[in-house]
Amino acid sequence: MIDLIDPVYLLTVVFFIIALERMGRPNTAYSGIVWAGLAMALSVAVTFLLPGISNLGLILLGIVIGSSIGWYFSSRVAMVNMPQMVAIFNGMGAGAAASIASIELLAGGGQGPNALFAMAGSITGCISTTGSIVAFMKLQSIMRQSPLVFAWQQAANILILILTLGFSVAFILYQQSASIIVVFLLLDILFSLLYGFLMALPIGGADMPVIIAFFNSITGIAVALDGYSLSNYAMIVAGILVGTSGIILTLAMAKAMNRSLVNVIFGSFGRVKEGTGAAAGNLKTLGTEDAAIMLSYSDKVIVVPGFGMASAQAQFLVKDLMDALSKRGVRVYFAIHPVAGRMPGHMNVLLAEAGVPYELLLDLDSSNRELENADVAFLK
Repeated sequence: MIDLIDPVYLLTVVFFIIALERMGRPNTAYSGIVWAGLAMALSVAVTFLLPGISNLGLILLGIVIGSSIGWYFSSRVAMVNMPQMVAIFNGMGAGAAASIASIELLAGGGQGPNALFAMAGSITGCISTTGSIVAFMKLQSIMRQSPLVFAWQQAANILILILTLGFSVAFILYQQSASIIVVFLLLDILFSLLYGFLMALPIGGADMPVIIAFFNSITGIAVALDGYSLSNYAMIVAGILVGTSGIILTLAMAKAMNRSLVNVIFGSFGRVKEGTGAAAGNLKTLGTEDAAIMLSYSDKVIVVPGFGMASAQAQFLVKDLMDALSKRGVRVYFAIHPVAGRMPGHMNVLLAEAGVPYELLLDLDSSNRELENADVAFLK
């Protein structure tokens, strides 16, 4: 039976790759999620065949409790609140990765060739845990969404990171007292958690898509590092896939916002000057048919959705407008900016919920080409 473990892990790796490839396109994203879920279920199931595994009752109880909580909240969350759910669930995954790495470090006493991998997994997992929690609290309006900054913030971040690395080195090198190295590990965890918290503080609510992708990438890296320390191939590959795809997505979104990844890491990301805003002027309410009549003389209309549509849950009205214009022979497309909304793909999810066909959703490059010859383009 044990001989089945590596072949099944290899099969799950293939499933994860298929899932990631299919999730890259809106029309196959759902099946990609199914492939990923199947891969994860197989990975968990075959892990029970590992030699020496114990506490099966507690493991099964944890699976039941965790699955129930995940199912309950994911089935009840509104689409507009999906970003904060992604953030908090990512924080849970990062916390689990950090816990696994820390337990491995305590069990091995900081010794062995895998200790460095476990220590790195603990640090990255802790950083992503508190960073994701801050992202959740900002998106949920528990914490102020505007950037929270203080004097010498970047210097404090760098100092805390140096202390974190220093305690990591001390934990691995100092082996004269078991109680002291436990203190070193606890301090390492504490400062890692603090660094993740301070890293996310200066991120404004409008910049959350980038930071969510970034912390998701860090969680993937933590899982991969745990996989190295445990010699678990499925964890290694799954973590690498999540980590690398998250970094690519983060860089692409940061570039779209004319920002850099260095800004994210060292805390100046999201710091913007407050503007005075424009006067509201005289406003006139228009219904769907009224707007369709006004736009009916156009040949091509481009809708650029954003968080305004998400917060107002207006995706269904936008779909009604699209239908009304289509009946009049007007072509309607949707220009999706990489950082529109509060998480990657936020606009795609909302428009898909309203029934907008996938082929009408344009990426950044396609949108720029279509905007050149559009008659009307409006933000929503």
